[in-house]
Amino acid sequence: MPYPASHMYAHVTPRKARLVVDMVRGLNVNTALDALKFSPQRTAGLLRAVIQSALANAGQAQGVNLNKLVLAQAYVNEGPRIKRGRPVARGRHHRIIKCTSHIHVVLDESVAPAGAASKSEPATAGGRL
Repeated sequence: MPYPASHMYAHVTPRKARLVVDMVRGLNVNTALDALKFSPQRTAGLLRAVIQSALANAGQAQGVNLNKLVLAQAYVNEGPRIKRGRPVARGRHHRIIKCTSHIHVVLDESVAPAGAASKSEPATAGGRL
């Protein structure tokens, strides 16, 4: 059963957030939390809070082994842009655009990879050897 959590309108650009999310996607929850704890990026703290929230959601269910949960899905969507202005010379003004992100995490129990059963067949390129 999946256990989701999200952080909406995070004040960080999606590009910077995706770098951190790609680092921990598919990892065990404990490994991901340890990796984020020592990561210098600001997004690491936000993502760590989202993972802990999803872990708390999983703790509400009965019969869930929290040590076997993995980050099944972790993705970042672009949020609305905050538009501001800065006055400059000659009565003009320059636009400042501040980006936001939506960070989503889904925890699920660890399962075997889907391609594990087909590993016994030899790999061929287009049916030729």
